[in-house]
Amino acid sequence: MQGKKKLMLILAAGLLLLALAGWGYQTWWGFIPPEPDPSRFPPAPEPVSGASYDVLVVGGQPEGVAAAISAARQGVKVLLVEKRDGLGGLFTYGWLNFIDMNYGPKHELLTRGTFMQFYQQVGGTIFDVATAKEVLAAMVGRYPNLAVSLNTTFQAPVLAGHKLEGIKAVKGGEEMVFYAGRVIDATQDADVAAAAGVPYTVGAEDMGEKERRQAVTLVFHLGGVDWAALEQAVRSGQVKDGRISDRAAWGFASIATQYKPSTTRLRLRGLNIARQRDGTVLINALHIFGVDGLSAASRAQAMELARQELPAITAFLQAKMPGFNNARLLGSAPELYVRETRHIKALYQLDLNDVVFNRYFPDTIALGSYPVDVQATSPQDSGYVYGRPEVYSIPFRSLVPQVVDNLLVVGRSAGYTHLAAGSARVVPIGMATGDAAGVAAVYSLQVNRSFRELAASPGDIRAIQKMLTRSGAYLKDFNIKNPLEKHWAFTALEFVNRWGLTVAGYNNEWKLDDPMERVSFYYLTGSALKRAIGRQDLVTAKAAALQSYLVKEPLTREAAARLLLTYLGEDVASMDPATAVIRAGALGLLPLEKTGSDPQGIVTGAEAYYATEKLCELVSKK
Repeated sequence: MQGKKKLMLILAAGLLLLALAGWGYQTWWGFIPPEPDPSRFPPAPEPVSGASYDVLVVGGQPEGVAAAISAARQGVKVLLVEKRDGLGGLFTYGWLNFIDMNYGPKHELLTRGTFMQFYQQVGGTIFDVATAKEVLAAMVGRYPNLAVSLNTTFQAPVLAGHKLEGIKAVKGGEEMVFYAGRVIDATQDADVAAAAGVPYTVGAEDMGEKERRQAVTLVFHLGGVDWAALEQAVRSGQVKDGRISDRAAWGFASIATQYKPSTTRLRLRGLNIARQRDGTVLINALHIFGVDGLSAASRAQAMELARQELPAITAFLQAKMPGFNNARLLGSAPELYVRETRHIKALYQLDLNDVVFNRYFPDTIALGSYPVDVQATSPQDSGYVYGRPEVYSIPFRSLVPQVVDNLLVVGRSAGYTHLAAGSARVVPIGMATGDAAGVAAVYSLQVNRSFRELAASPGDIRAIQKMLTRSGAYLKDFNIKNPLEKHWAFTALEFVNRWGLTVAGYNNEWKLDDPMERVSFYYLTGSALKRAIGRQDLVTAKAAALQSYLVKEPLTREAAARLLLTYLGEDVASMDPATAVIRAGALGLLPLEKTGSDPQGIVTGAEAYYATEKLCELVSKK
């Protein structure tokens, strides 16, 4: 009897192992897919000039690593090209080792697949840079069908009309040509797409402000920090706005903002402090303004400016931060943390409203939930949080660029607007899009259809989604309802959101029912005219006539009507209060049937948003 029980246990254990190996298994984090046996895949050709592959991935960012692994898992021949001497990009050369996580309503991880594998191997949200580089190299190295060419710089696309067939690159001074059935651009700045002729915007250009882009950062390295002393200061309340764990500390804006930089191009913001295993720390806190991330000269100048400032910052932290009195500067990251450059124009441009209103698309290929965190764009602002989604999705169409065929773009430069990228730019979401691109590239080869054709085919999209989920992706539709959709001013709210005219913060405060101030309405309408229809000239021309609005007083309906009519060139001086309001209502500028026509009634956010949208419509028609 005992022998029979033992045999049963052995059989059960064997079946369990077989199940784990063959079908994957579920953990608290999510589904762990079955690991393929890479030894059964034919090896990829050596990366020599003229070599041809099924899938070519340009850019060894984490997003590119995910794309390459995702394609390789399907058994095809893949080449990953990277200009640096190792993989990891922003993580390993910009030293951004504080991961921006994306969780669902029940704290479930949304970005799974390759990102989850990386996350588990590096040990969590804070990781050692050297460890990350080793982990990424090992993850790629498992696949003989995935060739890697480091120190290889993209030079130009190889095009047949609008079809991308490969790239020209330079390695060791030698020009090389690589061909592929499908190409994935995972460079930080969508270099392949731009060179191939894909249209794009830069920074906030899609909001009418081309020179506006998020500050860049130089991460720096300190030794000699007494972590126990810092922790004691935080937990005892000595530092009110600091937070700390065993590997990270963040906040401390009350201290950091006391720093007086040598130039207005620099600013120390709240500190993100990531502790390394050797006891040293990496600090992400130094903003550098006025940097063109697409210009090597501008980046080099910014790097030098920041490095010269670091001794003074170190001395400041020694004097002000608990546990930093013996801190010493050990160096800085080899590269700047550039948050934003190009945004390619895709078949669908993910918008801020898609993000903050938790939209789910039929062609969803990734999920996200990170707050819409747009860092400071100039010394005059401190950055804005435009809202915090619960869960939103990224459609496959946002990876498919306009004009050029045979190409997908992943990472921060994919088809996102400037504001949507405030959330979608983070690396875990980028790695999820990388997984999707790798799978879609292989599938498109299998069915011999272009990415544009796949995007238009619900059946093909479902097939790609099925392949993705089998590989560990998480694409659940949470069916999150938007309670504001039935509000009479919702389309107006979407309008002001689209143009970055309202800041909802972490609590999604849209202020539809809040009283509007005169000065706020002045800037709301002026910014809308500038950004939405390019009429800065009109704003400038009417500025003198509207000086009385630069006060923090409640906005009456009469005052709102007079401002709106002034922009339309009407003679408001001859109108009494009631006439002005009725006239604005007759032109469709004020929703009098919703709000009433009392000239002394206080205008709320909803009425102001409505009026702003209608003003832009009327001015654009004149």
